[in-house]
Amino acid sequence: MLLVTGSESFLADRAVRSAIAAVSKHSAEVEVTDVEAVTLDVGVFAELTGPSLFATERVLVLRGLENLPSEMAPHLIEYAGSPSDDVLVVLVHSGGQKGKAVLDKLRKASVNEVVATAPKAWELPQFVAGEIRLHGGTVDEGAASALVDAVGHDLRALAGACSQLVSDSGGQAVTAELIGQYFGGRAEVTSFAVADAAIAGRTEPALEQLRWALDCGVAPVLVTSAMAGGLRGLAKYASAPSGLRETDLAREVGVPPWKLKQLKQQVRGWTPGGLATAIKAVAQADADVKGASGDAGYALERMVITVSQAHTRR
Repeated sequence: MLLVTGSESFLADRAVRSAIAAVSKHSAEVEVTDVEAVTLDVGVFAELTGPSLFATERVLVLRGLENLPSEMAPHLIEYAGSPSDDVLVVLVHSGGQKGKAVLDKLRKASVNEVVATAPKAWELPQFVAGEIRLHGGTVDEGAASALVDAVGHDLRALAGACSQLVSDSGGQAVTAELIGQYFGGRAEVTSFAVADAAIAGRTEPALEQLRWALDCGVAPVLVTSAMAGGLRGLAKYASAPSGLRETDLAREVGVPPWKLKQLKQQVRGWTPGGLATAIKAVAQADADVKGASGDAGYALERMVITVSQAHTRR
């Protein structure tokens, strides 16, 4: 019996597929039944966990375990204590407190558990690197982060992008250049380019990136969001306790370890007063582009200029 718990549906689905594949690897005939736990009763459960007339092995996937009828809980716990050798029961619980009593009893019965929890934002480049290795490719930390910036935080979309990039890389490493060819037009990349240039104090390049982004139809709120995220990370880095190990510092700031080098470079020229001025400017611009001002383009230009000039303020 296998218990899959957690709210990340992509990882949960992968765990279910992996379990089915493991059974199929050792048996030529596998019968898979996928049902919602809420529909279960004693008779149906006995039928689904009994020997199959048409296959040597069976896999029963019960989804939505948190919705299991209360009268079924004792039967499921009893089965967990002595499962059939010919049937793999995969229980999928979407997380949360509902159905926790059943989960606790299953864990006491030593049921194998896979936890499907979404990685934190700073762990996503590690997820990307793992996905690319899974498909036989290689990638460095900077390129992995570039893919996260381009595609976003959805694991299913990231996994699909990793598969595509490895397939099309011709056996070569997946690089930032290759990612740029596939995803360089994404709004997120453009927004982060504006933020990086402004935070570095490069006013003219930042304004050029901003105008190009707006001409390409990038939503103004994406620009303010990228700028806010960049300054937030910088402020956390600047105020972090000294003497921390790299992994502890990355956790404190909320970024992947490789990004610490970038933050170390960016923090030069910034003072607490300058950061406060920049953050205030971004908050005002965010309010403006969401309706407080009739000219979003002007609001963003004013934000970029204020942020880039605050970089050198003493």
